Amino acid sequence: MRLIDGKKVASEINAESAELVARLRDKHGLQPGLAVVLVGSDPASKVYVESKSKKSVELGIFSDKRVLPADATQAEVLQLVKELNGDTAVHGILVQSPPPPAINERAVIDAIDPGKDVDCFHPRNVGKLLIGDIDGFIPCTPLGIMVLLRRSGIDPGGRHAVVVGRSNLVGKPLAALLSQKRSGANATVTICHSATADLAHHCRQADILVAAIGRANTITADMVKDGAVVIDVGVNRIETPEGPKKSRLVGDVDFDGVSKKASQITPVPGGVGPMTIAMLMRNAIRACCLRHDVAVADSIY
Repeated sequence: MRLIDGKKVASEINAESAELVARLRDKHGLQPGLAVVLVGSDPASKVYVESKSKKSVELGIFSDKRVLPADATQAEVLQLVKELNGDTAVHGILVQSPPPPAINERAVIDAIDPGKDVDCFHPRNVGKLLIGDIDGFIPCTPLGIMVLLRRSGIDPGGRHAVVVGRSNLVGKPLAALLSQKRSGANATVTICHSATADLAHHCRQADILVAAIGRANTITADMVKDGAVVIDVGVNRIETPEGPKKSRLVGDVDFDGVSKKASQITPVPGGVGPMTIAMLMRNAIRACCLRHDVAVADSIY
């Protein structure tokens, strides 16, 4: 078994991104800008926003962090999005999900300028992805997975990929990417979900198994065939009675059992997670290049 070190690959990509930012600054007088909007004070969301803002600064990207109170109205959130759409210093906009229940998240996403939609959630960008037009943006987590596969020497071409999870965030866009007729893809893809009958049977058919179902340790060793590549997208906090810490992060895959059968596997933490933020930074750089018609940041996929 070989560990797919997402932290290491993300570090390499971030170093490349910092060079791109420097090139944009020195040759074109441009600085990519990323605005991250947080509505409310959810602890996990605050951590994610801080990590994204911190990474932006590290890479030389202009960071515009906006925090609205939990009781902000729909109109106030939409007004902020409108302001950021018109801000020439901001090339990418991310509204941290999920917002408070009173906010219609779909309406907020629809209000973001598609050219600044670095999460690739806007219907226009999702539609372009589905028809194979990836010259704009690719969703950050699916893109991170595709890059991890490529940089780990794993070619999905002709192989059977099983994606467990059908979310708009990971499952659906990843299935679309894996099945595209292009280098680094060309897989036969099966999507499984909570209503799939005999999930274990389908998982055992996978040459590449992606777990993105959001339940701790759902994929066990008996569900994985020998030599499969296993990508664990899940991030779940479970209680642990042992040790000074009362909880720990685990994925959707039972790592201890599955790692004995997989040829390659991502850990949690340190697998897909760091790649998601690295891809967000690259999308922000790409948004700047597209906005100013500058051919600097070639796609890494």
